[in-house]
Amino acid sequence: MIFGAHFIVFSSDADADRAFLSDVFGFDNVDAGGGWLIFGLPPAELAVHPAESAGAELYLMCDDLPTEMRTLGERGIQCSEVEEARWGSVTKIRLPGGGEVGLYQPRHATMVEPG
Repeated sequence: MIFGAHFIVFSSDADADRAFLSDVFGFDNVDAGGGWLIFGLPPAELAVHPAESAGAELYLMCDDLPTEMRTLGERGIQCSEVEEARWGSVTKIRLPGGGEVGLYQPRHATMVEPG
């Protein structure tokens, strides 16, 4: 029986990205051994979009994007311009290791409810 999902972020500075996930987003974690932190995430959902090449992206969902962006800004985190898409309002956040995660307020039906 499938009991969860495990996302991987590849990073040029894993320690900095781990600190970011812990300090900025406040994600709880466990040490899987040798400092390899595994972070708990909010409830998740999965969508499959058509594309010319295979890949995956991580988007965190929120119920009030302007407020979340303001809170991140107060922590010194810069978000990209908000893009208005049919499915929601989205911004991108650059991780210290060079990767990027999306943050969006959905306009579509979701499998998870705001906390």
